[in-house]
Amino acid sequence: MKIALASDHTGVAVRKKVRALLEEIGVDFQDLGCTSEGPVDYPDMARKVATAVSRGTCDQGILICGTGIGMAIAANKFPGVMAAVCHDQLTTEMARKHNHANVLCLGARVLSDDQLLELIRIWLKTEPEGGRHDRRVGKILEMERDSPGEW
Repeated sequence: MKIALASDHTGVAVRKKVRALLEEIGVDFQDLGCTSEGPVDYPDMARKVATAVSRGTCDQGILICGTGIGMAIAANKFPGVMAAVCHDQLTTEMARKHNHANVLCLGARVLSDDQLLELIRIWLKTEPEGGRHDRRVGKILEMERDSPGEW
């Protein structure tokens, strides 16, 4: 498994801790920035991770901004990307198990560093469930392929 990782300026400090966690547990990752705490637009960072996941150069992504919301909105514009904002154990587990999310979006302003790291641990150990969830996720992916005029 390879993870694409990025943050806007809000998540730079905690992203360093995320890198250390991924290295510690032996997860291959690509850090796509940003490189400073100067202002950067979150859609630009979401584009980098979503592109890597959409093209298959990375299996999953982790995005960090103030709330995670803007990153998720931007990342979900890319084919095959299922980005979810998670803020606790339950939302993190369900995003993976039931929704087959492949991009985890976290908020550096709404989670402590320890909480954020714990959610990443949960994310990495949780696998998507099949069965009825495959059918439902398939319907989401089908909507992605349909043109808006056909809804």
